[in-house]
Amino acid sequence: MAKLSRPRRGSLQYWPRKRAKKIIPSVNWGAISLKNQDKKILGFICYKVGMMSAHAKDNTPDSMTKNKRVVFPVTILECPPLKISSVRFYKNKKIATEILSTNIDKELKKIAKFPKQSQDNSSKLDTIKDYDDMRIIVYSTIKKTGLKHKPDVIELAISGNLDEKMTFVKEHLNKEIKISEVFGKMQMVDVHAVTKGKGYQGAVKRFGIGLRSHKAEKGVRRPGSLGPWHPARVTFRTPEAGQLGFFTRVSYNSKIIDFGNISEKNINPSSGFKHFGNIKSDYIILRGSVHGVVKRPIILTHTLRKTKYQDKKNFDLIELR
Repeated sequence: MAKLSRPRRGSLQYWPRKRAKKIIPSVNWGAISLKNQDKKILGFICYKVGMMSAHAKDNTPDSMTKNKRVVFPVTILECPPLKISSVRFYKNKKIATEILSTNIDKELKKIAKFPKQSQDNSSKLDTIKDYDDMRIIVYSTIKKTGLKHKPDVIELAISGNLDEKMTFVKEHLNKEIKISEVFGKMQMVDVHAVTKGKGYQGAVKRFGIGLRSHKAEKGVRRPGSLGPWHPARVTFRTPEAGQLGFFTRVSYNSKIIDFGNISEKNINPSSGFKHFGNIKSDYIILRGSVHGVVKRPIILTHTLRKTKYQDKKNFDLIELR
């Protein structure tokens, strides 16, 4: 048997391991837009409701459980409609100008200052020329969910050329954008969210280092050495105690099992979802788990690295338990 060799534990890709600056993560829209030129809006804001067990029929080709009833865990997200608050125009990767929408909710005006608008700004879109890119600032109609009153605001990218982007903005400037206009059934999405915070933890839980012998000096749940004498400092590669959780992470290639509106199909349990209550607007059902705690805002985006293994999976939802 070969000698077991593990020079280190814990990935160096996620560094520094500290708390996220904000609850809504930033998204690399440039990379996602290159992979999804045929889509319109590239993301959506949702809120984590909880998990259930889905009973579905497996329609995946060449699957060992084809045409059979399978059970797997699913995560339910509530997705209230989005509204456009403003349109940003970029020149040389910098914001050149921004046009505000005239139909902005009162809740958004309480958390942000907007100038008084006396006329419809949709006519100003045609006057702006000589720009490289345009994106939209959207906010969630969170009052429809009953979670809170203040909406969440993010910047979303639109795919296509500049004329197609302009046409889309004119059509949706003072209208609601629903989740059904962005994603479809059996489509794969990437989940961007902040993980559950676990506070100050040791090196064993934080990096997965092995326990030392019960006769070891100066503790069992600590690294055997913090490094050599020279260089006379502790490098960042050394596994030490520190913050664990509340990190911005991305979960790739989650499958959408089903979506709909609660008025058309009621999936609320009799006593409501634990720590959340009842869904009151649109919802979406994802296969598997989603990082983050209940009620946390989550950004769903189109896939960056689509895999054939996940893409060919197909299910017909029978019931939720």
